[in-house]
Amino acid sequence: MAEGLTARFLEAGHILGATSIQVTVRQNGRERRLVFSGDLGRWDRPILRDPAPCPPADVVVMESTYGNRLHEDPAQVEDRLAEVVNDTHARGGNLVIPSFAIERAQDVLYYLHRLQEQQRIPHLMVFMDSPMAISVTEVFERHTELVDEEMRALLREHHSPFHFPGLKRVQTPEDSKAINHIRGTVIILAGSGMCTGGRIKHHLVNNITRPESTILFVGYQAVGTLGRQIVDGAREVRVLGQMHAVRARVAQIHGFSAHADRGELVRWLTAGGGRKPEQVLVTHGEPEVAREFAETLAREGGYTAVVPRYGDTVDVGG
Repeated sequence: MAEGLTARFLEAGHILGATSIQVTVRQNGRERRLVFSGDLGRWDRPILRDPAPCPPADVVVMESTYGNRLHEDPAQVEDRLAEVVNDTHARGGNLVIPSFAIERAQDVLYYLHRLQEQQRIPHLMVFMDSPMAISVTEVFERHTELVDEEMRALLREHHSPFHFPGLKRVQTPEDSKAINHIRGTVIILAGSGMCTGGRIKHHLVNNITRPESTILFVGYQAVGTLGRQIVDGAREVRVLGQMHAVRARVAQIHGFSAHADRGELVRWLTAGGGRKPEQVLVTHGEPEVAREFAETLAREGGYTAVVPRYGDTVDVGG
């Protein structure tokens, strides 16, 4: 890097390859350390390694996506997913899961595979209807050095959760559309995760008006997205240029989130020990959430935490 400037990358545990960055600046005999959290993941999750704790820093810039809430207990994810699958199968509809191609699709496959092995859900056809998710899954399988030990063991034993009976990887648009002609319950994973584009839209058109089907959200839904409208209880939504009544069951499992919740964000910041940073700059969250998280850090941890606005300049020179 540039003279006097070095960077250290640490495991963030969010998606495959995600890192936090510690930047050290040495100038005029002084040294300053800045840490950028990036998107932070969670501890004790399948597939990925745990986040590395925040290293020593004078200033920390950290995310706050879920800084005002706690996720469901990870142990409940399987129970909730099994309930949704079994309920949808009993009603004779399809289970449609809007899913991000990186990490979320692979996590859902992991849990579906486990539930089928445990005979807790029927062995239904599962369609991964996303060329990007298919490509990303192949990256997971190639780069075993980036996954946790449990996942490496599964892959070594040729017991991959990304290959199981009934799983179909759908590449072409024609094969994607053909899914909607299948009779009986199927599980469909398709992007985009917030329903803003991609193949998920034609699956919504074919299922959102059916009371027997379920739309299951397993990721964050930003304000203004189609996904957010649906989870917020809209009775009618516009999909592919036409209005459709929302008659399908709408379910949401927060425990799938790849973002750390409030407690996990605090854990990341404090797990490394050592002295507190002089400032924590809270970013990457909806304004009210970022403000609440900054207040939590100040109130419970004694941190000097602020929420910078767009265009603000912050002096980190000390």
